[in-house]
Amino acid sequence: MASTNDLKNGMVLKLDGGQLWSVVEFQHVKPGKGPAFVRTKLKNVLSGKVVDKTFNAGVKVDQATVDRRDMQFSYMDGEYYVFMDMQTYDQMHIDKKAVGNAANFLIEGFTATVATHEGEVLYVELPAAVELTVQHTEPGVQGDRSTGGTKPATLETGHEIGVPLFINIGEKIKVDTRTSDYLGRVNS
Repeated sequence: MASTNDLKNGMVLKLDGGQLWSVVEFQHVKPGKGPAFVRTKLKNVLSGKVVDKTFNAGVKVDQATVDRRDMQFSYMDGEYYVFMDMQTYDQMHIDKKAVGNAANFLIEGFTATVATHEGEVLYVELPAAVELTVQHTEPGVQGDRSTGGTKPATLETGHEIGVPLFINIGEKIKVDTRTSDYLGRVNS
């Protein structure tokens, strides 16, 4: 059990009948009149839904223990992604729902953070940016600006993003894993 005075960003709470909520932001408010309270923005760990919730200051909240481990993506096994724990070399099969959008950027050998609670996988988190190779893109035609200077490109994972006209097949680029935005070329 933790107090609302102990809240920190990233802390996971067990509220509303066992649902897991991650603290996105919090603010201690002490009005001139009346008792102090804590205003929070919470994100549901499983669904991603974000809500605002207010707690009285000093109220006890149930803190969930979430185990975050760095694991290496090994391969696809049907509907499951197989990750290997880098310390114990144990393999873990994770379904597509838990992997979520991270699947767009996973290639063999990538390291990701896998969060579990009581043996259940909650989510897979990648670094903010990854380096991937462009597998297919049309040649850029100088003067074709109808798309704002970008063209579609298919990455080695099969995910499609918009890249500048000067990017060619086989080039390594940096991609933002949260927004799928092109961040720049990678100098080899």
